[in-house]
Amino acid sequence: MAEPVAKENKMIPDWTKLPEELLQMITNKINCFDVVHARSVSTSWRSTFPYPASLLRSSYSLPTYPVEKEGLCSLQKIPFVLVIVPTPTDDVDESASEFFMGLVGRDESADYMEAPSPLQCSLRVKMKKSDPILMNMIGSQILSLGHQYRMGGGGRGEFVVLRSYSGTLLVLTSAKRKWVRLRGVPSSSCTALVTFRGRFYASFSDDDIYVIHPYSLVAVLLRSPNFATGSNHLITAGDDELFLVKKSTPIIGPVTCRVGRQVGLGWVEVDDLGDRVLFVGKDANVCCSANQLPDGCGVTGDSILFTKRAGEETYFYKYGPPEVPRENVVGEWRSSRESRVKFLDSQDTFAFRVEF
Repeated sequence: MAEPVAKENKMIPDWTKLPEELLQMITNKINCFDVVHARSVSTSWRSTFPYPASLLRSSYSLPTYPVEKEGLCSLQKIPFVLVIVPTPTDDVDESASEFFMGLVGRDESADYMEAPSPLQCSLRVKMKKSDPILMNMIGSQILSLGHQYRMGGGGRGEFVVLRSYSGTLLVLTSAKRKWVRLRGVPSSSCTALVTFRGRFYASFSDDDIYVIHPYSLVAVLLRSPNFATGSNHLITAGDDELFLVKKSTPIIGPVTCRVGRQVGLGWVEVDDLGDRVLFVGKDANVCCSANQLPDGCGVTGDSILFTKRAGEETYFYKYGPPEVPRENVVGEWRSSRESRVKFLDSQDTFAFRVEF
């Protein structure tokens, strides 16, 4: 019986010998993070599977501002992810879940090092005031939240870049390769800038929000929603919807917010986000589906989380009637007190722990 088995084993093809083009087609059909985990199995697997192109940082050389020296500045397109870490079985508080949200970069020095036994599924995390650490990712979930753009020190084709420099909205085109102030927008400080369905959306400190066409660079004022005065936050849900979160910070009383969805040249108030969770912070506003998160992690849909500084605590915001009746206010988003969130020390990555 041993001889047929040995013969059968010799018939098993060596899939690592497949052409690189075919392997690339296979990797394009599966989740990019599954490819990363596959590359972590062993050295041979790592050399066989190409690194996912979607996780690479694209970089474009640009002139600097205000002193213009071409090639000394770059625009980076960086993948932004959410990592759900399983709670250790020996954790004192097994009802808590930890999350890491931040930018992804490839560590060339560690990419081809020997994998420890039995598997190496790790994430190198850089936290503030500490050296980078390797975290075991076996059993973890990694969700893509799109990309963030950053200007750094230092493309061919036509392009238009908008940036806010000290509150001033500047534009750079491939034709002129020179930063100039964008015309037709307020002189007040630009507080938020996003792209949505091929157009730019900019919010200013005077509460005005403009949509800017990338070819003509014509800025059109959007109709302001009938919300109370507060800070504006723009959040895109992929190419599906653009949300405006206006947060009020009264001297007396609870902090609340109102949410609008962009429709035409105006906003329609939203009292239900469905399964979505909006993460609102200083450096990044992102949206994800709570249905992608594991059950029992403490994050539910139809909620908003405002990020805080390390060591501070907060709660998810939910929609409901106002605690104090006010004219023309049927409902508002406010702290739910259901699941406490504590933010951990972070730098490029910010981490938080949900306790419920």
